Amino acid sequence: MALFGTTAAQWRQANPDQKGNIRDVATLEQLVVLSNLESINSVLIHQGISACGRLIQLNGITINQMQSLVNISETKNLIFS
Repeated sequence: MALFGTTAAQWRQANPDQKGNIRDVATLEQLVVLSNLESINSVLIHQGISACGRLIQLNGITINQMQSLVNISETKNLIFS
């Protein structure tokens, strides 16, 4: 939810023509952030943070990390163009 704004089941229902799952169509940046979010979510669960609280924190982290990764990608494109 924090990264894609939808659950895997909702995505499958909305995209019946797509093979695989939402990860199969994710960008490299999204996959990196997803991996990070899974680790952070585990820590938050261990700390006893509620599901709603975790979602809010993870969404903020998602925005920050995606902005950073996209900026890095754009900078590399400028350097190597």
